[in-house]
Amino acid sequence: MAQTKTTSSPLPRGVKNAVGRLFASVPLLGFLFGFLACVLMEMAVGDQLANLLGLSKMPVLFGIVTIFKAIAGLINTLFKGAAFDPGTLVHIPMALIYFSIVYLAPITIVTRLTSRLANSLADALQQTSLLFSALVHLGLLYAILHFWGGMNDYRLIVLKLTLIAILVTLSLNIINGYMGEFSCSHPGFMAIGAYMSSMFTVGLFVDDKVLGAAKLSFSLAYLSFPLALVFGGLMAAIGALIIAIPSFKTRGDYLAIISLAFLFIIKSLFENVQALGGARGISGQPNWATLPVIFAVVVIGFWAINNFVNSTMGKALNAVRDEESAAEAMTINTRKTKMAAFMFAAFWAGMAGGLLAHVMRYINPSMFGIQKLAEVLAMVYFGGLNSVVGSIVGAVSISLLSEALRPLEILKWIVIPLLLILVMIYRPTGLIAFREFNIRRILQPRRPESKEV
Repeated sequence: MAQTKTTSSPLPRGVKNAVGRLFASVPLLGFLFGFLACVLMEMAVGDQLANLLGLSKMPVLFGIVTIFKAIAGLINTLFKGAAFDPGTLVHIPMALIYFSIVYLAPITIVTRLTSRLANSLADALQQTSLLFSALVHLGLLYAILHFWGGMNDYRLIVLKLTLIAILVTLSLNIINGYMGEFSCSHPGFMAIGAYMSSMFTVGLFVDDKVLGAAKLSFSLAYLSFPLALVFGGLMAAIGALIIAIPSFKTRGDYLAIISLAFLFIIKSLFENVQALGGARGISGQPNWATLPVIFAVVVIGFWAINNFVNSTMGKALNAVRDEESAAEAMTINTRKTKMAAFMFAAFWAGMAGGLLAHVMRYINPSMFGIQKLAEVLAMVYFGGLNSVVGSIVGAVSISLLSEALRPLEILKWIVIPLLLILVMIYRPTGLIAFREFNIRRILQPRRPESKEV
């Protein structure tokens, strides 16, 4: 048993214990204060510090992209004979110094100095309603994301796409994790949501070569955007029903085969329907997918999905996954349960597709193919099955890692699969699997000294 615990730990025991002691008394509120201090510090001195360290500009992703650019230049020199400036290798330690000064040191100092205040505030918030406490924490989180993303357009687009990836991963985990099936149809649901929401917004409010002249025009048209997203989600849910009716009459791997066929059908359909732009797609979506809108939709989606998996329906879904015959013997309508979960997951995938269309402001069928399927599956299985926290970890990790490794070009698609293989070997169910999200426990104060009494 001792060996099992040791090998499953992602950090050496000494490092893990040291970090645990350092932040043991820091509640979530304290970490939010720390991250906010980091972002405000970067806004104030980020450019000046980058110039002082000899960096061409302020690092966009915590200095990781800068490091990999230097590594990519060295690799191109060694294997392709390209010209290389040895001075760029200095950027690696400079980027690490930047990260330490702007992020590592402030988060450590501020969380420790404000831990008592943060615990007092968390205790006071607990005396109010749970909703108010959650809104305060979400407000601080949004402030951090707003200031961090507002410093650079590249950061903002990465942040938006990462939030959308969280929603997609959460929805797919309902099927592949909580239901225990293997579905390949999520990019198809995203495509339906993207096209249907684009038909709503572009078709009604934008003069477009594909969808024609605008049908409506008024100053508050952007207020209809939630309706466009819901419309796309509902159409995706109807698409899920088309799959669910035949596939849930069978068992085993048939859902994977049918859902993969559905993905190819949807992609081929949009490629050949010239009224929807064919292979060229649709462009000109209004710029309505702002950061506040995406953040609000993802928070609502997280709340809805977390409530769903912890509801009676979610528990029934787990019973169906563990032993379908036993679940039927306990009077659970297994087919109805699976169909409801499948359509619910497809709805949120369609919502995510609608957001993606209006972030990119252009869609075509190739955006929703096998590569998108591999990306989403990687996020689910990397983060962890049957866990909403794992879905967030997987989506954020793979999204940021994919962007950080972009300078490596083709080698990026060697590094990420190797990382996934290692995770599948040493953590077969993902980094954070089968862990429930308990909001009361997360928001509560942390006073480890009280446990010694």
